[in-house]
Amino acid sequence: MIQEFRLPDLGEGLPEAELVQWLVAEGDTVTLNQTIAEVETAKAVVELPSPHAGVVSKLHAQAGDVVAVGSVLIAFDLPGGNGTSEKAPSAEAPVGAPVEEKAEEKAQPNLVGYGAAPQSSGRPQRRARAAAASVSRSGADTAVLEAAPHDVLHATETVDVPLERPKSTPPVRKLAKDLGIDLGLVEPTGQGGIITRGDVEAYAERVGTSVQPTSAAEEPVETAPSSPAALAAGRERERRIPIRGVRKHTAEAMVRSAFTAPHVTTFLTVDVTATTELLASLKSDRSLEGHRIGILAVAAKAVCLALARTPELNSRWDEEHGEIVEFGYVNLGIAAATLRGLVVPNVRDADAMTLVELADAIGELAQTARSGKTSPAEMMGGTFSITNVGVFGVDAGTPILNPGEAGILALGAVRRQPWEHRGEIALRDVMTLALSFDHRLVDGEQGSRFLADVGAILREPGRAMLLR
Repeated sequence: MIQEFRLPDLGEGLPEAELVQWLVAEGDTVTLNQTIAEVETAKAVVELPSPHAGVVSKLHAQAGDVVAVGSVLIAFDLPGGNGTSEKAPSAEAPVGAPVEEKAEEKAQPNLVGYGAAPQSSGRPQRRARAAAASVSRSGADTAVLEAAPHDVLHATETVDVPLERPKSTPPVRKLAKDLGIDLGLVEPTGQGGIITRGDVEAYAERVGTSVQPTSAAEEPVETAPSSPAALAAGRERERRIPIRGVRKHTAEAMVRSAFTAPHVTTFLTVDVTATTELLASLKSDRSLEGHRIGILAVAAKAVCLALARTPELNSRWDEEHGEIVEFGYVNLGIAAATLRGLVVPNVRDADAMTLVELADAIGELAQTARSGKTSPAEMMGGTFSITNVGVFGVDAGTPILNPGEAGILALGAVRRQPWEHRGEIALRDVMTLALSFDHRLVDGEQGSRFLADVGAILREPGRAMLLR
């Protein structure tokens, strides 16, 4: 019996998703909940588990395709059937809507809440020699196999060897696709066995592969003859990039925020020498070995303490119900620049954490974001955000609110510069704080008081002992 599976709403209310890569091929036998594909929504890369146990009959999309929610994604040949087709609910009906079925048929499975793929059998059983076949399809010669890792070369001599799918980020997979490289042949050097961009480029150099555009939509578009200087530098005059994924979502969210909430930004420059001295002493403390506590963690702790004194900054404007919602907890968003664009995952109940716990949570959050594994759930439900533009050497800015939040704090670079200290001029560590807030929820007095509280803690960390 052929069972079609349509792309479900992944719990974000988004109309489409881009197919990053298939983890199965036609003819593969899969188990229930086995990861079959990775799709990229406007918020995150999501792994799709198989809703059935059976044989992959047909793949209805290719890597790079944008698939609408409700469209057929894959078909399975289920055991015990007669080979007839059993279709999933119509794409014209909302995903998850009741559908009349035969008694022996089951409705379209809802992937939201599915568990992770079993570790023991969560990968398709592929013939390892398929790697060699993909090499011939890409047009490369035997130099490709010669450049492959030693264990892959030996795998081509065996049959039915389960191959773990290569670990990499979506941009790296895109680069490999453009180069016509099978990631299974690339030796990873990244932490945790992740294939990096450098790994792919080094492999391409060894086998003599050059980048080729994968589709007309991605080809460079020139609107005027290239100048001799540009031609000499090997640069195209103009390039068109499809607006999709995180970039599209970020743009829509920022426009919605900028033209919905009346933004006000206020600045405060602070002497943070006492905080940097505290961080230096914590770094040399052997009992804290393995914990990376930096200025961002201290600022996060200061924000949590200051929000308790100014709850207006930890609230939301509910237009639909005509209410202001004040939160009794802090889900602290940390803006993270990744290869896929800007994401703002949040630390849940940050106000209940110690400084060390906050530092660990922020470090884990950042590592997950850089690997492209931040889940949609981790980017929802934030109540206040911090963006650390200082890591780019920037002194200040006017950050735009994360939609639905009342405030966002930008941390500038810490600079050693002349500063008035105890009636004299001395070299001090100085940074600028920039607070943007929603003027519907927060008055200037409240915003200024909050910023002054954060600055006071960074100026004298011991003052945190006086706050409650």
